[in-house]
Amino acid sequence: MFDHEWLWPGFLAFVALVLFFDLFVLHRKDRVITTREAFLTVAGYVSLAMLFAASIFYFEGRQRGSEFLTGYLVEQALSLDNIFVIALIFSYFKVPPEAQYRVLFYGIVGAIVMRLSLIVPGVHLVDQFWWVGALLGVVLLYSGYKMMMHDGDMADPGNSRVVKWLRSTGRVTDEYEGSKFLTRRNGVLFMTPLFLVLVTVEVTDLVFAIDSIPAVLAISNDPFIVFSSNVFAILGLRALFFVLSGMMREFRFLKHGLSLVLIFVGAKMIIQHWYKLPSELSLSVVAALILGSVLLSWLIKEGEGEETPEHLAAVDRAKHGE
Repeated sequence: MFDHEWLWPGFLAFVALVLFFDLFVLHRKDRVITTREAFLTVAGYVSLAMLFAASIFYFEGRQRGSEFLTGYLVEQALSLDNIFVIALIFSYFKVPPEAQYRVLFYGIVGAIVMRLSLIVPGVHLVDQFWWVGALLGVVLLYSGYKMMMHDGDMADPGNSRVVKWLRSTGRVTDEYEGSKFLTRRNGVLFMTPLFLVLVTVEVTDLVFAIDSIPAVLAISNDPFIVFSSNVFAILGLRALFFVLSGMMREFRFLKHGLSLVLIFVGAKMIIQHWYKLPSELSLSVVAALILGSVLLSWLIKEGEGEETPEHLAAVDRAKHGE
């Protein structure tokens, strides 16, 4: 287990530096992100993750390195489903394309803070009480089953209790004001619709964290491995959104692969008190399930009834008589 005193503050400082460079150097001006630029950004973040993984293999050995790669792969795969929901949120609230990257940036910052507050005590609880791990394993089994049986119906983002409460305050403007989350009118502070979008994205990430954090806890008992694998996957989520948000229809079997991953890591978490699967085996199984579902989606094209963000947007417009 990592126990270097400098490791946590050093890693958090590195993450803060990367985020600062991303927002205030590469994307300091609000603009539409091109697919090419997003793809290069994703490649950069994946390269950073692989360099980090190589350093873990070198300094900490094969087991810790495999745990990091498995956690990173699981979190990255689960974030693909999150991308679909974010696309629906952006479509529902009609977020201007040039403001989307900034929303995702602050959403990522909130997600990192949220995971830090959940992962450290989560690892401690699983270490202290074996039945906590077994209980989380049952949660993952249910989540995997629910994802497998999911019929594709998505909740209306505008009907969430948080959004309804914020709107009921009478302090939400009707129009966007560039990339501002808050604005002043006659000396009174108002929320813009972009603030509602940010809150909805954060609530959505909290829901996804209920699946993703226990999934990585099933892979490693080292809080630094769990947190760092989560963070590296989350860092590239913004750019990955602009690469894949219009392509999710192509991955029609991905949800099935993800559900099997959750079922596998759930079963692993239940039995780990009696038998701990080798980390290399876990990495192989997770990689095979994810890559297999992607390959199957590529081989078997165009499924009837698949819902895309564009289709959901059209349904939403029809509901509102537009």
